[in-house]
Amino acid sequence: MARARKRHIQQPLPFRRWGGKRAGAGRPKKSFRASEKHKKRPPLHGRFPVLVTCRLDSAVGSLRRGKAYHAFRRALATALRRTDFRVAHVSLQRDHVHLIVEASDARALARGMQGLQIAAAHRLNAVVSAERRCRRTGRVFRDRYHARILRTPNEVRRAVNYVVNNWRHHKEDRDIESMFWDVDYFSSGPTFTGRKESPPILPPGYLPFATSRPTTWLLHIGWTKAGAISMHAVPGPGCE
Repeated sequence: MARARKRHIQQPLPFRRWGGKRAGAGRPKKSFRASEKHKKRPPLHGRFPVLVTCRLDSAVGSLRRGKAYHAFRRALATALRRTDFRVAHVSLQRDHVHLIVEASDARALARGMQGLQIAAAHRLNAVVSAERRCRRTGRVFRDRYHARILRTPNEVRRAVNYVVNNWRHHKEDRDIESMFWDVDYFSSGPTFTGRKESPPILPPGYLPFATSRPTTWLLHIGWTKAGAISMHAVPGPGCE
């Protein structure tokens, strides 16, 4: 007698219930400040300067100390080799860096910032390693840099004021009693020529940032149509 043919029954496939778009999903925030979104950056035309902000990992310590300043100053020198990416202004704060840069296009901006951040990371890690007598490796910049395209003379003027006078915004100028501290020496402020006042007296032995001469009309001439900048101005939060 023939054997009965076995019937195969499709078993149900249970679907997992985690993942997907829902409240609370995704990578958690590491601090009170939200991460820079990983979305495609807008197109950039070479005639527009860009305000860039880079935030540092807390393990690196404050940038407003001598060895960290010189490490970043040497890293900034690598940007001078490029012709499609230029750093015109820079300001070091305790846990972040402000830059005003020019780039031929969005690709040049990305490549230029990548090279600058890598150079700075190597040198800052070396400083921390020497200070702690323990080799430090790993990330220095904790997040994707934030970039804001500046399209008008007023926007550029506000951004320049925000960068060269950023220490006053963060109240770093308080309790400093020195004839030399009219400007922030952790920035490109000492060599900035667009001020209302006379050029400051540089301290003996001080080595300023080597920045690039602006080539865009907005950053070279255009912003001056909105008026010179005082070294005593306290910028507001609107340029960040």
